[in-house]
Amino acid sequence: MMVGMLSTMQDEPLSLATLLRHAMTAKADSEVVTWTGSEARRMTFGEMGRRAGQLAHALRALGVEQTDRVGTFMWNNNEHFVAYNAIPAMGSVLHALNIRLFPEQLTFVANHAEDKVVIVDGSLLPLFGPLLPGLTSVKHVIVANGDASALEAPAGVSVHSWDELLAAQPEEFDFPVVDERMAAAMCYTSGTTGDPKGVAYSHRSSVLHSMQVCTTDGMALSERDDALVIVPMFHANAWGIPYAALMCGASLLMPDRFLQPEPILAMMAAEKPTFAAAVPTIWTGVLGQLAANPQDITHLREVIVGGSAVPPSMMKAFDDEQGVRVLHAWGMTETSPLGSVAHPPARATAEEAWDYRISQGQFAASVQARLLDDDGNVVPHDGESLGELEVKGPWIAGSYYSPDDTEVEPEKFHDGWLRTGDVGRITPNGYLTLVDRSKDVIKSGGEWISSVDLENAVMSHPDVLEAAVIGVPDDAWDERPLVAVVLNEGVDADAEGLRAALSDRFAKWQLPEHWAFIDEVPKTSVGKFDKKVIRARYADGALDVVELEGPHPN
Repeated sequence: MMVGMLSTMQDEPLSLATLLRHAMTAKADSEVVTWTGSEARRMTFGEMGRRAGQLAHALRALGVEQTDRVGTFMWNNNEHFVAYNAIPAMGSVLHALNIRLFPEQLTFVANHAEDKVVIVDGSLLPLFGPLLPGLTSVKHVIVANGDASALEAPAGVSVHSWDELLAAQPEEFDFPVVDERMAAAMCYTSGTTGDPKGVAYSHRSSVLHSMQVCTTDGMALSERDDALVIVPMFHANAWGIPYAALMCGASLLMPDRFLQPEPILAMMAAEKPTFAAAVPTIWTGVLGQLAANPQDITHLREVIVGGSAVPPSMMKAFDDEQGVRVLHAWGMTETSPLGSVAHPPARATAEEAWDYRISQGQFAASVQARLLDDDGNVVPHDGESLGELEVKGPWIAGSYYSPDDTEVEPEKFHDGWLRTGDVGRITPNGYLTLVDRSKDVIKSGGEWISSVDLENAVMSHPDVLEAAVIGVPDDAWDERPLVAVVLNEGVDADAEGLRAALSDRFAKWQLPEHWAFIDEVPKTSVGKFDKKVIRARYADGALDVVELEGPHPN
C-alpha cells in the first residue's frame, strides 16, 4: 500500500489551554468588563487567567476530572468568562445552561449532559433553586455574585461560595494540552421540537472557529476592539466571540442581566464599544430607544446580527440615522455557529453591496455548502435555484451528543452533511440568501411564498414594530399566509392599508388575506420569533383574525 509523503510540520494539538495561556500573557492588558447597571467591573486578561487557575484547582478539589461536565447558569459577566476559559482548559467540558429554557427542558439538559457541578449566578438562585432536586448528577453548586447560604440544597449536594472557594486556591495551574478532538464545551439547541439536542464542540473546532471570527471575512475581531457581547454565552458559546478574544486580545464588554435597550445604550455611552453582536430583536429595541433619546453610537465600527433574518428596513435605519453598519451573519448551534457573514465584495458598487448585505453572507473558506431539492437532487449555485441548505466543515457537528452513544436524529445528518432545515439559494460566488425555514415556508397552490420576505416587507412599514408570518390551512390553496402584526405605539393602521403597501413588491396571489394584530410577537429562549406559539393560538381560535378577500382559484 502506497503511503503519501508526510509533512515536516510539528503535530501540536489545537487547544483552548494554549489560547488561555496566550491571553493571560501576551494579551494580559486586555479587559473583560461587566456592567452593573450604573458602572463597570473590570478585570484584565492577566487577572482572569489567575482566577481561572484558582477555579481549576477548586474544581479538581471537588472531584472534577477531565471530560467531566461543569454547568454554568449565569449571565454574561466576568465570573462566567473565568469559568468559560478555566473549565475546558483544565480538560473538562463547559456546559453553558440556557437560563431561558422551560424548567422541564433545563432539567432534561443538565441530566442528559450529566453535569457534575453547576456554577450559578446569585441573581438566578430563585430560578435555579426549584430545579436542583431534579438534577440527578449534580454533586456541587458554586454560587457567584451572591449569598451561597440562600440556596437550600437536597441531601448529597454541597453548596459553595465562589469567592471563598477560589480564595483558598493557588493562582497557577498546569493546564494540560489534551487531544484536540476531545470535547471542550457543550451547548444544547433550544428545543423548538422535542427535547433539546446536545452539540459537543472540540478543542480543535473551537480554535479553528476562533481563527475564522478573527479573519476579515469573519467578524474581523482584533486587539483594537472592545466587543459588546449581548448574545448569551449559552447561545452557541456567545457565537465564539469570547474564545476569539483570547486569540486576538479584543476586550469584552459584558452586559450581565442588563439587556434592555436603555441600559445597553448606557453602557455604550460609558464604554464606547467598537463592535457588538446580538439577535435582531435586541437591535429593534435599541433603534426605538434611540428615536426617543438620540445618542451618538458611531463608535461602533460594526454590528453583527444573526439568529434570524434582519429586516432590511432596520439595517437601513442604522445606516442612515445612526451611521452604523449592521451585517448579517448566518449560523446555528450545530455550526459553532459562524457559517457565513455578509461582507460585500470589494469591487461591488453601492447598489450591489446593499444586495450582498441583505443576504446571509458568503460562506467561510472552511465551510462547504450545497442545496438539495425535494427529491434529494443537488441544485446549482446560480442565485436562483432553491433548495434545503446542507453544510459541512471542521467546526460543524457531525452528530448530536448521546450519553450511551446511540444515534440521535440520524436524519439530521446526511452523508457527512448537516441538514440545516433552511431553504435558500446560493450565488456562484458563494453568497447565501435564505427564504425560509423548511417548516415555515408557505406552499400555496404548488408555489412557495417566503414568510421571511413578507415579514421584512411588512416591518418596513413605518407603522409596524414587528411582524411574523405563518402558513395556515386553506381548502383551495393548501396554505395561505397569515401576518401577526405589532403596531408602533399610538398608530391606528389597518389590514387593508398594510396589504396595499405590499402590492408593488409581491404578486397578487402572494398578498396575505389573513391578519392579526397582537401586543407582542412571542420569542424563543434565544430571541427568535416563536412561530409555533402563533400557530397554536390560531389553531385554538385565540387570535382575532381580520379576513380580507383572497386570491380566487382559476
